[in-house]
Amino acid sequence: MLLQWNKYAQRLGDKGYKILEALLLINDPKLKGTTIFHELPNEGSKIEFESEKHHLLGHLRGKLHNYDIQIEVVVNETVENKFAFTPQDKYNRLNEINPSLDVLRKTFDLDI
Repeated sequence: MLLQWNKYAQRLGDKGYKILEALLLINDPKLKGTTIFHELPNEGSKIEFESEKHHLLGHLRGKLHNYDIQIEVVVNETVENKFAFTPQDKYNRLNEINPSLDVLRKTFDLDI
């Protein structure tokens, strides 16, 4: 299944559909039974992928001779950035990145 998935992505890339190729190759899909689970980073990617999903399914079903195959898209939007707004929040964030900042603050008796 993975071989045919990658061949289809390559074919899209050769036709100039680089964004769709990147969406297919962003990570390896996982097969559970007859359902293929493909993880994408955001809703915009999912919408773009959905436009090509029907053609991809046709390709996979034909090449694998399995017409029960389904594709489920999983959106994994993890919020990694926490923004600091107050001076104390900014200081705490910078101190997490570089703990020697606290030593500098204490050495020169600086306020936050």
